[in-house]
Amino acid sequence: MTARNTLTQAPPYAVEKAIKRLGANLRTARLRRNLIIKDVAQKIGTGPRAVSDAEQGKITTSFVVYTALLWAYDLLRPMEELADPATDEEGLAMVKWRERARTEKPGELDSDF
Repeated sequence: MTARNTLTQAPPYAVEKAIKRLGANLRTARLRRNLIIKDVAQKIGTGPRAVSDAEQGKITTSFVVYTALLWAYDLLRPMEELADPATDEEGLAMVKWRERARTEKPGELDSDF
């Protein structure tokens, strides 16, 4: 018996919604460029089914298909900024907090008068 990935069976609602929206946006991009699925599939090196699945926002479609479609429509630039450590406010705040905690030593007397 093979274990199934529960993430692909029942992803968090926000994840599913975001992928569906991405798929719809990719379809709109293709249609605005007056391209057919077959031509786009050929450009990115996959079959028409993978492009169609991505446009439907199927959760099991490979990440590389979504990324290649963004590239094909010259929409990859914003993706390069996803999860940029320089804009991760929560992560940066946690690093600062840990750095402060390391520099403060409990029980030390303060010599500031």
